[in-house]
Amino acid sequence: LGSQHQNVKQSGVDDMVLLSKITEDAIVENLKKRYMDDYIFTYIGPVLISVNPFKQMPYFTEREIELYQGAAQYENPPHIYALTDNMYRNMMIDGENQCVIISGESGAGKTVAAKYIMGYISKVSGGGSKVQHVKDIILQSNPLLEAFGNAKTVRNNNSSRFGKYFEIQFSRGGEPDGGKISNFLLEKSRVVSQNENERNFHIYYQLMEGANAQQKERLGIMTPDYYYYLNQSGTYKVDGTNDSKDFHETMEAMQVIGIPGDIQGQVLQIVAGILHLGNISFIEAGNYGQVESTDLLAFPAYLLGIDDSRLQEKLTSRKMDSKWGGKSESINVTLNQEQATYTRDALAKALYARLFDYLVEAINKAIQKPYEEFSIGVLDIYGFEIFQRNGFEQFCINFVNEKLQQIFIELTLKAEQEEYVQEGIKWTPIEYFNNKIVCDLIENKLSPPGVMSVLDDVCATMHAKGDGADDTLLQKLQAAVGTHEHFNSWNKGFVIHHYAGKVSYDIHGFCERNRDVLFPDLIELMQSSEIDFIQSLFPENLNTDKKGRPTTASSKIKKQANDLVNTLMKCTPHYIRCIKPNETKRPKDWEESRVKHQVEYLGLRENIRVRRAGFAYRRVFNKYAILTAETWPQWRGPEQQGVLHLLRSVNMDNDQYQMGHNKVFVKNPESLFLLEEMRERKFDTFARIIQKAWRRYISRKKYEQMREEASDILYNSKERRKNSINRNFVGDYLGLEQRPELRQFLGKRERVDFADSVNKFDRRFKSVKRDLILTPKGIYLIGREKVKKGPEKGQIKEVLKRKLEFGSISGVSLSGTHSRFFIRHHTHKNIVHQHTVLLCRLEFRVKKEGWGGGGSRVLVFQRGQGDLAQLKPGGKTLTVTIGDGLPKSSSELKDPVKPGLSPSRLSCHRKTFNGAPKFSTASRRQQSNITYSSPQRQGPPPSAALPKLSFKKGPRAPAHNQYNQGNMDFLNVPEVGMSGQQRKKSIGQRPPPAPKPQPRPAGPRCRALYQYIGQDTDEISFEVNDVFDLVKEDPSGWWTGRIHGREGLFPGNYVEKI
Repeated sequence: LGSQHQNVKQSGVDDMVLLSKITEDAIVENLKKRYMDDYIFTYIGPVLISVNPFKQMPYFTEREIELYQGAAQYENPPHIYALTDNMYRNMMIDGENQCVIISGESGAGKTVAAKYIMGYISKVSGGGSKVQHVKDIILQSNPLLEAFGNAKTVRNNNSSRFGKYFEIQFSRGGEPDGGKISNFLLEKSRVVSQNENERNFHIYYQLMEGANAQQKERLGIMTPDYYYYLNQSGTYKVDGTNDSKDFHETMEAMQVIGIPGDIQGQVLQIVAGILHLGNISFIEAGNYGQVESTDLLAFPAYLLGIDDSRLQEKLTSRKMDSKWGGKSESINVTLNQEQATYTRDALAKALYARLFDYLVEAINKAIQKPYEEFSIGVLDIYGFEIFQRNGFEQFCINFVNEKLQQIFIELTLKAEQEEYVQEGIKWTPIEYFNNKIVCDLIENKLSPPGVMSVLDDVCATMHAKGDGADDTLLQKLQAAVGTHEHFNSWNKGFVIHHYAGKVSYDIHGFCERNRDVLFPDLIELMQSSEIDFIQSLFPENLNTDKKGRPTTASSKIKKQANDLVNTLMKCTPHYIRCIKPNETKRPKDWEESRVKHQVEYLGLRENIRVRRAGFAYRRVFNKYAILTAETWPQWRGPEQQGVLHLLRSVNMDNDQYQMGHNKVFVKNPESLFLLEEMRERKFDTFARIIQKAWRRYISRKKYEQMREEASDILYNSKERRKNSINRNFVGDYLGLEQRPELRQFLGKRERVDFADSVNKFDRRFKSVKRDLILTPKGIYLIGREKVKKGPEKGQIKEVLKRKLEFGSISGVSLSGTHSRFFIRHHTHKNIVHQHTVLLCRLEFRVKKEGWGGGGSRVLVFQRGQGDLAQLKPGGKTLTVTIGDGLPKSSSELKDPVKPGLSPSRLSCHRKTFNGAPKFSTASRRQQSNITYSSPQRQGPPPSAALPKLSFKKGPRAPAHNQYNQGNMDFLNVPEVGMSGQQRKKSIGQRPPPAPKPQPRPAGPRCRALYQYIGQDTDEISFEVNDVFDLVKEDPSGWWTGRIHGREGLFPGNYVEKI
């Protein structure tokens, strides 16, 4: 995994703790460099910075999921998968709930980040069909909630207009088996009005584009410009969005979540009913409002299952309770045009908000779990935003973001510095802006009361709709918090200095939207619907006495925000800080000033400074234990001493680390890199050893298989030469590694499968020496010629005589004898040659060249004496006389063993790995009756049953050979001790040397044809052309010899007798 990181093009620094200069400009420059090279993720220690690329990036595939699973953060380039995997593993290892807080302004990519987190968790966690069902619901909740909760704004084409905290619940085994969604503050006002260049919620446009003809007719679907609730902004399409396709995904999501088919239809009915409701307009008639066109009442009434006359009545009048002298009575009050319009919009917003709550609850019911074990929470909440006109919704959204920033400060900058104190680390505190003062300005109850408290007080005394309440609110705010350093007022409202910048809020509509009261008349109207589903959305009991203040929108969002903070504080938090690089929503477009502003208000510089000035890295040191022999595989002693030993073993300066009570704090990243590099080197060395052994093993297996396959081709067709059985296939018998003069004719990395010297016969049967080299590309025939001119005149040089592509060879012919002749046939026009094996006669055609050329040639094989062929050419015939070879049914002995080896030793004997024949061992008694001429099988076996040339392997002392090249210093002669000194003193008093032993009588001797390196203690070793004594021959093939004063066994077909 580490190598993947090294192969990636380096753009800036992966972790901004490594920046040499810690300034906003340096941070922005590093982010820009990476963004332009398509690296959107960067770290600040454990915090992930994500820059919105505004395009699909290529590194979110199955390969990346596999790469980041189980890997440490620093092993791969920064990625959201690394953070997610870290969360998941922490949850499993530590048994603690985790959460990820995704923050950033609108359009910075928070929703997409949340999707990737959920997708990764779904992929890496196991589980059966039930768990898979939960995973499907978790993933399908995204398109459903986006359809009903997201919309196009001027800042973002898919802006979340609600907050969502998604808890994915896990079993003890790490399988997602439940979940829970909490939603916050849906922007209901968008249902009835949108700013220019914005859209209503996606579902409206999806319905119009994706509904079939039958649905459109039933729901009265027209074009978007027909509906008042859609045509105010003049924007209906979004670049890169396919509303029709998204509609089908939304419906599929409802199906997966388990919403019944009839309810799905009623959900669409409500959506369409809201659109038709918006087209009911009012005119002023004698200070009273009345419906302008009563024809427009019928369709929304039909879709909502209510009476159209009752709908008209409830939109234009309101029932009010009046109290006189302890008595109360209800009177109907007729509304004016403005009040009627407000009532219509209130009904539309209430219907949509309750429908949205139903969808969230449907998801929760589908994945609810009776008890909690582990969980990972994903907070995807509307980003900090500043518009041309900022109303009550923006105030609530920015307040929630202010609270999230406070958590970030509390748990990173503040908690980190406090940890140094707890661990006893020397530390100089770093100043940072703590935005708690801004949170208090907004949410304080008393002394001084915050903006929300003042707002609730004004709403409690508000009797009718009008601008008067908003003006009163502004005056009271000026009196309560006018002197606060983060508050200012202006002619249309007030200004708050948020952590992300100053925002001017328009006071108009604040009180009305904060009251968020749905009149009882409208609740009663909806409860009269014929549709049970719509009735269920309005479960209030209107007959109970109302006590106390009604809940306001601001008090509700304040409670939700504080509950959320409490939930997050109970988890181990992780952070993703999203940055929006431009307002054009185009890839590779970088607005320097915009990014710098975000870097400033997100507090990235302070974040880096705290990580840098402190001890930026805390490490589990078990992973570095491999660096020294004392700590690997186990350190025997106090852990703190073991860590100190490791740090000193790499010569780390004392000022680069401090030992805390429970952790080691490493100051500079270079010091950590030193440890990582040393560890990498260790692993690199081990990897090379493993690779070398594996390649050797694979090559050996391959050539053994090739030899078996070649043997099967000749089985029962050709006599065998004695030396060709049980002989290692070397392949390169020319030693091309040391012969560049031959290697020059091959490609740079062309593999050599076989190379040897051969005798080539021409059409007149004249013999000439050639070097034959066989590669995957073809056959090379190399000869020698005398240089006729130039500075090397007269010298003999290697010349490529012929290169034969495999495509030009039509066949090969062999005789049935054990002679080594073979004929290669070429493909010529109108001549087809086939592979031929004959007993005593081979015929082949030759190309016509000059007078007397062409025609055919014949090789005739006759039985004679001896192993060497006698050649007798005569005209167009060559007679080859040769003795009998081994029978055609001869084959490799499966388990031939050395004489004199007991069965108990047989099990631990290993086969040899030399450049020539292989033999194993057995008792001489067992072998005495086995000869090469006794057939081992009756017919050629199927390929699947080819004999394997492997034997049982067991423990044994390593042979002193070329494969054991470890430290052999212990074999050197030791320095003289006291006995040596004594020997020096008495050297002159030694007795005369004993007479030399008489030389042994000369016996049979042999010369080595191939190198052999003994593989057991009872074997001898020799080099090519070594001459040594032959003590004893044995029919098993294992002979006994004596060389360099040592007697032992060796394979007989490696030598020739002399």
